[in-house]
Amino acid sequence: MSGNSGLYVGHVMHRRLRPRRHALRYGVFSLLLDLDEIDALGQRLRVFSRGRFNLFSFHDRDYGDGSDQPLRTQVERHMWAARIVPDGGAIRLLTMPRILGFAFNPLSVFFCHGRDGALRAILYEVNNTFGQRHSYLLPVDCEQAAPQAGQIRQSCAKAFHVSPFMGMDMRYDFLVKPPVDQLSIGIAVCDSLGPVLLASQEAKRRPLNDAALLRVFVTHPLLTLKVVGGILSEAARLWVKRVPVHDCPAPPDHSVTIPSQPREGACI
Repeated sequence: MSGNSGLYVGHVMHRRLRPRRHALRYGVFSLLLDLDEIDALGQRLRVFSRGRFNLFSFHDRDYGDGSDQPLRTQVERHMWAARIVPDGGAIRLLTMPRILGFAFNPLSVFFCHGRDGALRAILYEVNNTFGQRHSYLLPVDCEQAAPQAGQIRQSCAKAFHVSPFMGMDMRYDFLVKPPVDQLSIGIAVCDSLGPVLLASQEAKRRPLNDAALLRVFVTHPLLTLKVVGGILSEAARLWVKRVPVHDCPAPPDHSVTIPSQPREGACI
């Protein structure tokens, strides 16, 4: 049994609406890792390890501040800063593992729960291709529930440069169905006129065992390397389409953006 951790297989979609239309879709898989279960998973699975080379591996320094400080400690510190009191509930990370030692995650998501199982906060961790990392910690409350069962709406101002084809005066609107049997993460990147880019990840849960991991290694070969190649390839296509290019500004002084209050006017 894999406890709260699991394997999610599905696809990612990006659709740019302005100033030029552009779309892409590709298959992807992610691991949902309960931070308290990672060591046990490394002992149980032959093709997955923590902190050492394997077909699939997890290295704590690939996340958070890149230090050896436990990820739970880091995430809970940010929760305290957001006035969300952690009580030892599960923290589950949705991410792509290292494959043959290499990983690049444009987006990893920490789902922060209370002991009662309720989702208290979501931390969105963003990496860009300039070697920079920034996170957004957004609280979850009953007022953010969308009409569709189990979905959560959140929004915050953009604070971190990701793509040279996107400016900084924008906001992110999230529509999330937390991972159970299925997961769904929708992101609308909006400016003052409305959505500029729509992105989503849809996936279904599979058992987390050696056979399933070997299967996705074959069906999604060298996925993490292909993600980087895909980003560069799509950037070239946008350049050919003459989408305006924005300079890369200095990253924020703070590593985590914690909005003072939910923003209104979500465009999802």
